[in-house]
Amino acid sequence: MSPELEAQKLKKELAGLFQYLQRVRQEIAAISRPADEEHQFESMGEQLDAIVKATEKATNTIMEATEGSISAVSTLRKSLTDAGQIALLDKIDNGGNTILEACSFQDITGQRVNKVVKSVTYIEERVNALIDVWGKSEVDQVLVEGEEKTDDEKLLVGPQLDGAGLDQSAIDALFD
Repeated sequence: MSPELEAQKLKKELAGLFQYLQRVRQEIAAISRPADEEHQFESMGEQLDAIVKATEKATNTIMEATEGSISAVSTLRKSLTDAGQIALLDKIDNGGNTILEACSFQDITGQRVNKVVKSVTYIEERVNALIDVWGKSEVDQVLVEGEEKTDDEKLLVGPQLDGAGLDQSAIDALFD
């Protein structure tokens, strides 16, 4: 191959590589500062962690209430002699035990979400490493195209993570 053809081929390959790198930079910029703040990697792990905590709290509330009902049924059973009423208490007791068994979903859900959190964290670390390589200021200059939120979507910013957003007293003050 002639030196002229080799130079043209090299230029073509370099141009293709440059275009590919530009696309990669745009993708990294879109990940590091998306138009839609709800899709930022930094908050995804926090959002998933909040799901696990909220599910755990709700599950514990359900279990405590169910255990209280089962205990009340047990106390009530001691004072009854009617077979029909005792059968109804048995039905309530069995239903309570079924609820307690069903609440085991929370542990499995938590384990699975934690696996997803680890994956998201790994991706976030890799993206941040690439941003460090190219430089934050360089990535910030890359134009990011994305869907713009509607006016209604811009108003919806919840549910908030613990410690973020308004607390209940601030919301109550809005209605005073």
